[in-house]
Amino acid sequence: MGVASSDFSRTSEYHRPVTANHEHLTEYFPAQTGILSVVPKAWVPYGELIRIDKPTGTYYLFFPCLFSTLLAAPMADPMAPFTSAAATAALFFSGALIMRGAGCTINDLWDRDLDPQVRRTRLRPIARGAITPFKGIVFTGFQLLAGLAVLVQFPLPCLAYGIPSLALVLTYPLAKRVTYYPQAVLGLAFSWGAIMGFPALGIDLLSNSAALIAAACLYTSNIAWVVLYDMIYAHMDIKDDVNAGIKSIALKHEHQTKQVLTGLAITQVALLGAAGMAAGAGPIFFLGSCGGALVTLGIMIRRVNLKSVKNCWWWFVNGCWITGGVISIGMAADYVSRSLEQSEPRPVPEERSLQA
Repeated sequence: MGVASSDFSRTSEYHRPVTANHEHLTEYFPAQTGILSVVPKAWVPYGELIRIDKPTGTYYLFFPCLFSTLLAAPMADPMAPFTSAAATAALFFSGALIMRGAGCTINDLWDRDLDPQVRRTRLRPIARGAITPFKGIVFTGFQLLAGLAVLVQFPLPCLAYGIPSLALVLTYPLAKRVTYYPQAVLGLAFSWGAIMGFPALGIDLLSNSAALIAAACLYTSNIAWVVLYDMIYAHMDIKDDVNAGIKSIALKHEHQTKQVLTGLAITQVALLGAAGMAAGAGPIFFLGSCGGALVTLGIMIRRVNLKSVKNCWWWFVNGCWITGGVISIGMAADYVSRSLEQSEPRPVPEERSLQA
């Protein structure tokens, strides 16, 4: 059902039992642990709607923003100071938190008739009637306004780069109805942050060809990563998706999944390396970010059990931090190295004495 809709929902006693004609639907009980167990009862359905208790999707949306910030920082003229890069990353995280929630709400509005047919999603707030579609639309409006409030904190060019991504957020849920490759559309949406770090740090992509190439390669690299991890995620719903008529790359390539995952991993790392070359990155980036990504993705592809919902979920959640972490650490180390190198005083050449 896609990252934007990732959910292992529990149910709640204060809403009516689900009565759709699906034999696996059961009554809903409230969460007894975690953040949803302590928020006011009236807020719980909205917390469930934005998956506040399942933040992995937020991290996946944030990582490409962090990647582009770290890759762009040394390319800025002058080089962006650490405080500026950190403040930019923090602002991106707040935007990712808001927009991931908005994406989940939009997804559930589109899928309100499909979700009751899938075991994992059958008790989502809109699907079970805890939130009406109208209230969901109003809530989406507030979330989008909050996202816009974050976006306007960035330099003005970011508005022109950021707003078009909304079209992808709105259309992704439709893709799973018409194509076996909705993950590609999800990748286009979830990877948008791989572009945003450059204008956020004052780099004009239209006048800086090296930055434009770096951003394009980083964006396409992240698309490959999104398709890879969401293909693993889609295996959790593969049986229910068949019955519900939902299309996914996991269904299309069910018996060649690991071969496809391997191809995606190679593509991701190759494009990541190309982004580093365009950005003038040093050996630390290629060893840490590219090498680390290749190793961690290889381990995940080898070890993930696609027949096990629990194992797919484990790799989906932890793969975010493992692969996203090594890429970020490599980029950050390269940024620090280049910053220190630039700050070293250069020796002043001795003046030659004038000869008569």
